[in-house]
Amino acid sequence: MSGLFITIEGPDGAGKTTALNELFPRLEKEAKGKIIATREPGGVKIAEKIRQLILDPNHQEMDVRTEALLYAAARRQHLVEVIIPALEAGKMVLCDRFVDSSLAYQGAGRRIGMDSVAMINEFATEGLQPDFTLYLDIDSDEGLRRIQRSRKASIDRLETEGLEFHQRVRHAYLKLVEKQPERFLLIHANQDVQEVVNECYTAIKTKYPLFFEE
Repeated sequence: MSGLFITIEGPDGAGKTTALNELFPRLEKEAKGKIIATREPGGVKIAEKIRQLILDPNHQEMDVRTEALLYAAARRQHLVEVIIPALEAGKMVLCDRFVDSSLAYQGAGRRIGMDSVAMINEFATEGLQPDFTLYLDIDSDEGLRRIQRSRKASIDRLETEGLEFHQRVRHAYLKLVEKQPERFLLIHANQDVQEVVNECYTAIKTKYPLFFEE
């Protein structure tokens, strides 16, 4: 595949979605139609329905392995319908979350084990990995405070988990960053949103300058 697969990861409250929404128009303008933005879980009809099931706060009885399998299923459908065709067409794909989220949230947060979660996602993705991952890091306390301030009426099922859960998630992310420094770039998300976006923009343009040339 000739395209570029770039993901944005981070704990809840890190501002990934906000950063992506600001970043995408800037890159799209320069990439001249060669870039798409998407998200997980979701991005296509079937995966969006699975997203609703997973994140519905009324589904507190959901088993942790069921949750992990649903994420992998949504990911597979999203890959087949959106990500792989875009990469085969030579486009840059900017994706809000991918397998690293499952490793951190289900593997560490839910204590299923990162190796077990990696195995089911290996099956779902056939080994596809991002070329580059921007990891937006924020302290768990501050992340939860941001969520409470900004989404009081629409907190999802994972966001209702306590501080210890979110600390496990963050520590797992940091381990992934440490193990794969060639793929990850850590960006401190406690700074102004525009500064975060500027760092993301500069990192992508610096790492892949040829993609934006005529």
